[in-house]
Amino acid sequence: MYLDLLWQSFKEYAWYLGAELLHPHWGNYVYWLLGLSVAVYLLELALPWRKDQPRIRQDFWLDGFYLFFNFFLFSLIGFYAISNVAVHAFQDFLAWLGLKNLVALEIGTWPAWAQLLTLFVLRDFIHWNVHRLLHRVPWLWEFHKVHHSVHQMGFAAHLRFHWMENVVYRTLEYIPLAMVGFGLQDFFLVHIVALSIGHLNHANVRLPLGPFKYIFNNPQMHIWHHAKQLPQRHGANFGISLSLWDYLFKTAYVPQDGRDIELGFDESQAFPRRWHEQMRYGFGRNQPQNSAQEGPMPQAKTRPAPEPEKISQQF
Repeated sequence: MYLDLLWQSFKEYAWYLGAELLHPHWGNYVYWLLGLSVAVYLLELALPWRKDQPRIRQDFWLDGFYLFFNFFLFSLIGFYAISNVAVHAFQDFLAWLGLKNLVALEIGTWPAWAQLLTLFVLRDFIHWNVHRLLHRVPWLWEFHKVHHSVHQMGFAAHLRFHWMENVVYRTLEYIPLAMVGFGLQDFFLVHIVALSIGHLNHANVRLPLGPFKYIFNNPQMHIWHHAKQLPQRHGANFGISLSLWDYLFKTAYVPQDGRDIELGFDESQAFPRRWHEQMRYGFGRNQPQNSAQEGPMPQAKTRPAPEPEKISQQF
């Protein structure tokens, strides 16, 4: 049964991807991703924040390949099929326990805007917590180092992450989101909004938001998340789309204009630069021997932490 489902799911995703490529339409995720990427890149070229940064920055093409791999090829290789089997197996397990589903809050009767807003906020809060785990749990941090190996920031850095992050995020978000009834069309719209914000957060642009900086993430805040040296041992500014969680839970850190700060982590200069080496990273091979003992983010020895009232006054 599960083997048949695995094969059927594999063929289903392959057919879907082919159809998306051949038949553009307003709900076509492939062309939304490409269109948003081109639009934000043109914004970088027109209004660069770091004017001395090359237009085709370091690892630009590597990150471009990550776009296709993480958003399309990884699912084609088998992640979609395996995930589908896992979901059905979990549903069978619930049935064996006598449970029909996990829905604890039925929002199908709510207005469409309320459903979408709930999904957006709930999903972002889940991702904020997962992101914190990626920095605090040593073996997860080894995978997350791929994303933090960026030394010149640009929109496509948003797309550079280890394939295991897909597994971690999708696994940990499944049960909380399954407890609230959402349709796939809702996920599509919310994902496009989150994708747009994520592109802008990593882009080489300055995006002053005024008081909205306390709600939405932005390049001036997220650049500090990628800072090589931070006073917080496990990092700061974990917000994906919303900065709200960082301000609520005291993990926000924007001490000054971060336009020219050094990015990466202590051993990032020696981090593998080739895609296939980065994809193998985190499985016990080429890791620095002291990385697990030191923890995710080493503390800076010279920069003191700012007073709370001085945080994020520089936008």
